[in-house]
Amino acid sequence: MTTIDYLNACPVDGFVAAVGFAFEDSPWIARAAAAGRPFAGRDALHAAMVAIVQNASDAAQVALIQAHPDLAGRVAREGRLTAASAAEQAGAGLGALSADEIARFDADNGAYRTKFGFPFVICARENTKASILAALAARRENDRATEIATALAEIAKIARLRIEDALS
Repeated sequence: MTTIDYLNACPVDGFVAAVGFAFEDSPWIARAAAAGRPFAGRDALHAAMVAIVQNASDAAQVALIQAHPDLAGRVAREGRLTAASAAEQAGAGLGALSADEIARFDADNGAYRTKFGFPFVICARENTKASILAALAARRENDRATEIATALAEIAKIARLRIEDALS
C-alpha cells in the first residue's frame, strides 16, 4: 500500500508502478495522470485518470475495453488473469463455476463480443454471478455507442475500487 504523498513526489515510473494497474493493462493512463500531480487525494487522482480516458480517442477507449478479459473466460480458467482481476472475479463467484455455467458464460461472452467487438466489462465487485449474467443479456440490446459508454463507466468503477485498495 502507498500514500498520496508518495505518489505526488515519486518519479513517474514509481507512480505508474503504484497505480498503473487500476485500469487493466493500460499503464498509459497512469503515465498521463502523473503529469497532473499533485493530487489532493484518491478522489482527485481517480477523477484525473477518468478524465484522461474520457478525453482519449475512440480507438484508445476501445483498446482500454479490449484490455479486459472475458468474465469467467478461458484466460481466467487458465489462471492468466491479473491479480486484481482474479480476485474481483472470484469475489463475484466466478471462480467456481459448473460446466453448465462455464458454457453459458462462454456463449454469452461470445455473442456480446461478436456484436460489439470487445469483451463485456462490468464491475464484478459490485455484482454476483446472477447479476452479471443478467446484465450481459440486457446490455447486448444496447447500440455500440451506448455500450462503449457503459463499459467505460464500469471501468471507472473498477479503477476507483483498485485505487482505494492501493492507497492508504
